[in-house]
Amino acid sequence: MRLSDDKVSHLTHIILKGLLDKGAVTPLEEEGQIRREIRRVIVKELKIAEDIDELVKRKLQSYSKKIYEGGSEWEVLYNKFYEEEAAKKGRS
Repeated sequence: MRLSDDKVSHLTHIILKGLLDKGAVTPLEEEGQIRREIRRVIVKELKIAEDIDELVKRKLQSYSKKIYEGGSEWEVLYNKFYEEEAAKKGRS
């Protein structure tokens, strides 16, 4: 899933504000630096999810039996393969 730069930026502000409001973190760096690190992690995780999605779709397309995207069989297999690939990458 792709998110615009504005949405990612908005998420970084919400996450940091939530952490600070709950006292879950004590900032050791300037807030801008913390938001940049949060942004880096969000972008990295989105990229991993995107890579897994592409891998799973390629796997499903490689079947000799045509499995149509959006169908119940496709959904079941997609979710199964996605979970397997996510687990391989430590994202379960």
